[in-house]
Amino acid sequence: MSFGDPNNPYGPPQGQQPGYPPQTPPAQPGYGYPQQGAPQGQPQYGYPQAPPVPQGYGYGGGQMEMPGLMKTARVMLFITAGFQFLAGIVFGFLVGAVQDVSSGVGSGDETDGFAALGIGVAIFLVALGALSIFLGVKFKSGGSGIRITTIVYSSLLVLGSIVNIVGGGSGSATFGGIVSLAMSGIILAAMVNGQASTWFNRPRY
Repeated sequence: MSFGDPNNPYGPPQGQQPGYPPQTPPAQPGYGYPQQGAPQGQPQYGYPQAPPVPQGYGYGGGQMEMPGLMKTARVMLFITAGFQFLAGIVFGFLVGAVQDVSSGVGSGDETDGFAALGIGVAIFLVALGALSIFLGVKFKSGGSGIRITTIVYSSLLVLGSIVNIVGGGSGSATFGGIVSLAMSGIILAAMVNGQASTWFNRPRY
């Protein structure tokens, strides 16, 4: 029994019985659509992999960013420290110069007490500047103790500024008191704000 001419282009392909549908080669797994039963987690061809879900900001996913109001108060502390250092150094030089002049005219013994007081004030101003720097640096890692200390410190600065304004007449003490009052007032207002409570009481990991 003959199955046709093997050279006939319209006949069945070689190796295939007539009367049966043509067989197609099995599909290669991994291309196009994902195959059923494919191992989970293996990359499939045809569909891009979804990007990883980013971690949330704030707690757990990363460090909490310092609020803008806290940054402003921190900058004010550094500026205040600069003025305090400058005032202490200038005041100390002035006291020393006055004492030298007094000693030159023979009245140095009478002004020793004044010179000692002036040097003490200069050292006190420099110490305040160091405290301002310390508080500003600790804003980044300090807790509620730093906040309370800053509230007390800025309150004292406000009172001192008011005293300078009232007792300074219209001289440089009044101008310095106004500048100091403005900066210390900003620091105090920032420390009693709700953002300060959230920042200084934040959990630390």
